[in-house]
Amino acid sequence: MKRLAIITTHPIQYNAPVFKMLASTQELEVKVFYTLGKPSGGMVDKGFGKVIDWDIPLLEGYAYQFLINTSVEPSTSHFKGVINPTIIEDVEAFEPTDLLVFGWSFSSHLQVLKHFNKKVNIYFRGDSTLLDETKGLKLLLRRMALTWTYRYIDKALYVGTNNKNYFLKHGVKDQNLIFAPHAIDNERFGDDALHAKESLRIRKNLGIPQNHVVFIFTGKFEKKKNPLQLLMAFLKLDTTKNSLLFVGNGNLESELEKQATKHRNIYFLPFQNQSRMPAVYRAGDVLVLPSSGPGETWGLCVNEGMACGLPVIASTKVGCAVDLVQDSKNGFIFEADNVESLVGKLQACSSMNKEELANMGKASKKIIANWSFNHICEAVTSALDD
Repeated sequence: MKRLAIITTHPIQYNAPVFKMLASTQELEVKVFYTLGKPSGGMVDKGFGKVIDWDIPLLEGYAYQFLINTSVEPSTSHFKGVINPTIIEDVEAFEPTDLLVFGWSFSSHLQVLKHFNKKVNIYFRGDSTLLDETKGLKLLLRRMALTWTYRYIDKALYVGTNNKNYFLKHGVKDQNLIFAPHAIDNERFGDDALHAKESLRIRKNLGIPQNHVVFIFTGKFEKKKNPLQLLMAFLKLDTTKNSLLFVGNGNLESELEKQATKHRNIYFLPFQNQSRMPAVYRAGDVLVLPSSGPGETWGLCVNEGMACGLPVIASTKVGCAVDLVQDSKNGFIFEADNVESLVGKLQACSSMNKEELANMGKASKKIIANWSFNHICEAVTSALDD
């Protein structure tokens, strides 16, 4: 029997269902090792600026172990934020035949890659891209360091086109790349009948006019996601027939609200937990992700919005755009940091009637059906069988 040890920092709503599915696979024993340490309560998300307690189960259906983290400052934002003095001993006690490591940029994760190299099969999962690179000595040194790091893995699971190009650039051979798409719970987000009434209630409670085209932004109000640019672009539209809904929290919140008070038909909802998000997305007509980076490696809100049947407008700095957004079919891609380019895409959607937007949303649903948890599990299990 194959024994797969999974090394990752902490429970995440996008990974836990995959771990559960893998654990249910016959002839495969799975154990997840969480390296950030056991949380005493909800995770403090710096982007949202608040404690997050997800309201969907993240630790059911698979074996797991929270490792001791002795870092002075436990965090996923720096290399020394994850230091597990017993990680090698703990993983070896499981006697794995294969390892799946999420991310290398933590002290203990890199230690695992180096220690188990040539001892078991090592699979690596990350979603980095080349989208934010700028030429210079720093880039050259980084390229050398990453090429050295990826010598310790056997195969990489790439999430999409931009991520594949990143691995190829850093020395991972094409035959050692396995497509395992970034995904969300399409079934839960895609249940129109379950969430339709609640979405109408949300719009009514906010006072959004029924006939308006509603552009929706979901996520952290932070610089890399560029919500202020979306606000600027929206104000160039006819705001008597369009609305803008911001959903989330973050350090740009006060500035957004300050700018919005001067204008009509701009609405806000604070952070909404996972069980409520399918209805929240449906309160909008078009999802907009105007990210300028750096660091918008994928943009899973796009998957979620598409599963809810929304057209998508995304910038060229959004990692998933090249894979998920088909121009004029289910949305539009605009040039990042170009307000006029964004305005043009907003106007294109604003000029459509509800039926035309709904048809684009149906196209989104059809596209995203192929980016699922099942596809990730099939990719992993097929790789283990090779």
